[in-house]
Amino acid sequence: MAKKKDFLALIVDKGLISESDAEKIEKEAAHRRVAPEAVVAERGTIDENSFAKLKGEFFNLPVKIFGKDEIVPREILSLIPEESARHYKMVAFTRDYDSLWVGMHNPADVRAQEALKFIAQKLNLTLKIAVVTESDLLTQWKGYRTFGEEISKALSELQRQYPSAEKGAAGPAHRKLVRLDEAEIARLEEAPIIRMVATILRQGVAQRASDIHIEPERDKLKIRYRIDGILYPMLYLPIETHSAIITRIKIMANLKIDETRIPQDGRFRTLIDEREIDFRIATFPTASGEKVAIRILDPSTGLKGLEELGFTGWNLKILREEIEKPFGMILATGPTGCGKTTTLYAILQILNTPEVNIVTLEDPVEYFIGGINQSQVMPEIGYSFAAGLRQIVRQDPDIIMVGEIRDNETAELAAHAALTGHIVLSTLHTNNAIGVVPRMIDLGVQPFLLPATLNAMISQRLVRRLCPDCKKAAKAAGHQEKIIDDALSALPEPLRQEIPHKKPYTIYEPVGCETCNHKGTLGRIGVHEILKMTPELERIILGEVSDATLSEEARRQGMLSMRQEGVLKALEGIVGLEEIIEETA
Repeated sequence: MAKKKDFLALIVDKGLISESDAEKIEKEAAHRRVAPEAVVAERGTIDENSFAKLKGEFFNLPVKIFGKDEIVPREILSLIPEESARHYKMVAFTRDYDSLWVGMHNPADVRAQEALKFIAQKLNLTLKIAVVTESDLLTQWKGYRTFGEEISKALSELQRQYPSAEKGAAGPAHRKLVRLDEAEIARLEEAPIIRMVATILRQGVAQRASDIHIEPERDKLKIRYRIDGILYPMLYLPIETHSAIITRIKIMANLKIDETRIPQDGRFRTLIDEREIDFRIATFPTASGEKVAIRILDPSTGLKGLEELGFTGWNLKILREEIEKPFGMILATGPTGCGKTTTLYAILQILNTPEVNIVTLEDPVEYFIGGINQSQVMPEIGYSFAAGLRQIVRQDPDIIMVGEIRDNETAELAAHAALTGHIVLSTLHTNNAIGVVPRMIDLGVQPFLLPATLNAMISQRLVRRLCPDCKKAAKAAGHQEKIIDDALSALPEPLRQEIPHKKPYTIYEPVGCETCNHKGTLGRIGVHEILKMTPELERIILGEVSDATLSEEARRQGMLSMRQEGVLKALEGIVGLEEIIEETA
């Protein structure tokens, strides 16, 4: 390929991509009608900061890399209107006496340059341009909005629209606003309530919440976010806003707005800070009015690899071996909300290749994955997991995922599908991995079928991950030291030899900082135990199944218990020991 004086040629000259890759990138860019550098950025072969520096070199511009805690003052940020900043991918970050520094993601964008010239003339300032990363733009744009300001503004407008919706108003005399007629609902389509709901959703995404709860009480409307497994009250609104907010959410989810007596389920997708986010809606009638639970499904955070979910070392090795088997069942178990389905999605991403046909039955479909045929069951019309499984085998599948095994028919159909050469993934509700065998027998699967169909049984819990920026090292106390001793002494011999931790043990405790919003924790991670099928386990299943015999086999094959894996993670400073003790008691 002849070298050209363009950005792509610069990357080739730097040795970051080959000439053949550059040709492919050029063709793809021409086909999609985008700049070649956009295709390079999407591929992720060059990290963001390095990519920005390459842009700076090519355009002969300085590069602005924002510090982790660096926030542009609101008065500087607002010199460029939010709509313009987002549309043209730029941000004002410093103002001198007679000049304005603006960070641009695409310095070659002619329209962005024209918009900036207009803004500079209006402000009577000289423009200075720097290259910035897209991540820094997204972070700084958040400064345009604060939760309290947006809600207060929308509430003030709503109070002007409905004068009786005043803060603190309560009691039956004010309940007349709870029921809206069609004319009022039509007005709401252009009302500040839209911005209020959008702000509640956006803040949920920004706070990394998994769920938003909108709960009416006698005299107020309570908004709570579930963050890292814990519900935090975030906002209280006048009860008079309840009907308008619920109506807006129902409209977005295409639910019946006049039906308040029975629960309804729905979902919708919308753009939040340049990302497509799915929201799953569930309404529920209470004595105080309809409650809404909103599950936030962010594809950028929801679909993760096994390592990101907490599978490491011993467990990761076992699971990868079981995934590579040509047929059989892998079952994930644990309580509701422990991440079972997320684990199955991680396995599906490994198995998802062009050579196989993957079909799923889910309730509901949480994340959409390209290349996989995903179907949502609807028990109310007779399309249950069992009914779907009977149809799936006619779709020539190689891999089947069933959202949950919850009855005899589904259990038997799943076992027979695994027996006839399919890989079957599903979830089950048991307390631990050894509980899978008796649970499947209780569900009516013949014991002699289990050794030929079950490959691996995964049990898991989610625990809060310590914030890496503020966690504090501490010496393990007496009772903590005993728990660590007990866990390490029962480790499989090969693994015990590799453990570097010796007395006195160092553990880590949460503190709290800006990064973690002063909670001391940041996100969650799984602790797991994996029991695999062995000839010894087969003999137990065909003989006398009991907790004692299953536990003995788990120890014999070197299964790490959740307590043991949690203790190892605590010693590495990933999680807090006290939470491991609590969650794996």
